Amino acid sequence: VAAVLEYLPYRKRGGTEERDALTHPWFAARGYACLRVDIRGNGESDGLMDGEYTAQELADGVEVIDWIASQDWCSGAVGMMGISWGGFNALQIAALQPEPLKAIITLCSTDDRYADDIHYKGGCLLNENLGWGAVMFAYSSRPPDPAVVGDRWRDMWLERLEAEPLLPAEWLRHQTRDRFWKHGSVCEDYSLIKTPTLAIGGWGDAYKNSVARLVTNLSVPTKGIIGPWTHKYPHFAKPHPQIGFLQEALRWWDRWLKGLDTGVEADPAMRAYLMDSVRPQATYEHRAGRWIGSNEWPPNHSEKRTFQLCPNGTLLESVDPSGQDDLGVEISSPQDCGADGGEYCPVWQGPDMPGDQRRDDALSACFDTEPLTADLAIVGAPEVELVLRVDATSGQIAVRLNDVWPDGTSTRITYGVLNLCHRDGSDPPQALVAGSDTTVRLKLDDVAYSVPAGHRLRLSVSTAYWPLIWPSAERAVVTLSKGKLVLQHVASGDSDDVVLPPAESAPAHKYEALRASSNSRIVERDQATGRVTTTIIDDFGATRDVANGLEVSSSAVERWTIHADDPLSAVGDTEWKQSLSRGSWETSTITKISMRSDGENFYIDAHLAAFEGTETVFERTWEETIPRNFM
Repeated sequence: VAAVLEYLPYRKRGGTEERDALTHPWFAARGYACLRVDIRGNGESDGLMDGEYTAQELADGVEVIDWIASQDWCSGAVGMMGISWGGFNALQIAALQPEPLKAIITLCSTDDRYADDIHYKGGCLLNENLGWGAVMFAYSSRPPDPAVVGDRWRDMWLERLEAEPLLPAEWLRHQTRDRFWKHGSVCEDYSLIKTPTLAIGGWGDAYKNSVARLVTNLSVPTKGIIGPWTHKYPHFAKPHPQIGFLQEALRWWDRWLKGLDTGVEADPAMRAYLMDSVRPQATYEHRAGRWIGSNEWPPNHSEKRTFQLCPNGTLLESVDPSGQDDLGVEISSPQDCGADGGEYCPVWQGPDMPGDQRRDDALSACFDTEPLTADLAIVGAPEVELVLRVDATSGQIAVRLNDVWPDGTSTRITYGVLNLCHRDGSDPPQALVAGSDTTVRLKLDDVAYSVPAGHRLRLSVSTAYWPLIWPSAERAVVTLSKGKLVLQHVASGDSDDVVLPPAESAPAHKYEALRASSNSRIVERDQATGRVTTTIIDDFGATRDVANGLEVSSSAVERWTIHADDPLSAVGDTEWKQSLSRGSWETSTITKISMRSDGENFYIDAHLAAFEGTETVFERTWEETIPRNFM
């Protein structure tokens, strides 16, 4: 039989087992051998983890594929599938061209590790670099299950703890687009991928932009699907509508692993969910809209619309910029601008989506259209060009495109950020010349969103976006001289509606709930100190696996604190608590990371403590000082 591989560091037992059960047995029942392999040094796998997408990890993946193909039960055809980390390494291993690998499905991933991952965006440092690094710090600290590996579990665990990498510090040492990030970024040479590729993403996720790039740039059969979802597989994702991802994947596997005619070549190159206007909510159960199909993205029948930033905060269409006066709009946003921006990469299904943008709009320079006389269906990546000058040698801007309701409610449609030292690229960045005009261009994130007649379109520009990006070392004043917004619009009826199958899944794995899960996101202002703190609490609860008795408990707290007037006051703190137990076997870890900065350096402090029962079996502290590099 043909085989499907998913290759992850997130451990099967006590990790991805719940979602694995919904997915892999479904394929197995339809004639595929499915393998969920833990990356070395994680779960029950031997060895030590040495980083993210390392040469060792990819070489191991190739070895696994070759081993699968050589088995008597395998036809020799292997497919690779994964979401997030597993979507990344599916692309990266495909670029290594192992002969048995015949097709891949990559979900919520990227082709560009520097510019479109959880580390940097527009040359700005994402706080997710610390946040997700803290996730991996906690995950990698867990022991293997002695029910699988036997008595060596303790030696394996202690060896892992001794070698535990502090990934946020490693990533922060590479603040420009250097060789570290080019490794594993398949955008460096798309031609290396020879396997048919199905790329899937969600508008509610961080990883939405790569789908169209892969469809456009890969020379092999490639298709893209983008729904309204956050960072989850589409057959159990939110917001709804979910789709029959398993059926779509089966069509892909049957065509490229078994040679059956399933019609996938006739599918539109891009199937995207065009979302209707919606009031801002912290979470969405459902997003209204419709599926559209196109062989290009944005669709080739879309119309370019240009809007000019004009005096008095207006945004006018089809204005000749040649005679435009200097706007003279000064922006120096409070450092807590961005508090309603939501989570960079919504994954835990908590209150993570952007809230009402009115507060952040009040801390920004805003430019509004008149109420629209017809629906405006925006597709693709809007582009913004600004002529500006800065009173410092560094700075950053955040640009948001919002849907403003007649009552003033403001929904974020899409956004982009730019470190102004990266205005001409990230290899290398260049300091600004204080007081000199410069033209900057940035693409906002890909989107498909329809603004209805009667609503206004708003472009908001700020010089801070906390806690999504780390602030520049200086609180600069940016003066806008000119600006324009260019977007693509599809008229109603101009795009082909498509239908996707309803969601199916295999039966759920059985767990006994020991503690309910809960999520919260709280923004507080200390009136005495002026500091603003965003606290994110994700209690994942506690469960007992009915089949093997493994008890798992996990919880996390993030705190992001800043003073509105001081970019050097920024502090990020994370704490994770994890436990695995069964009967008299009890293990737990507590991991903490804190980050701050001054004008010259970033400072990362970390602590890891591991326990067997109540006894501390391992403890280590890290103190890292990392110079700022145009960041």
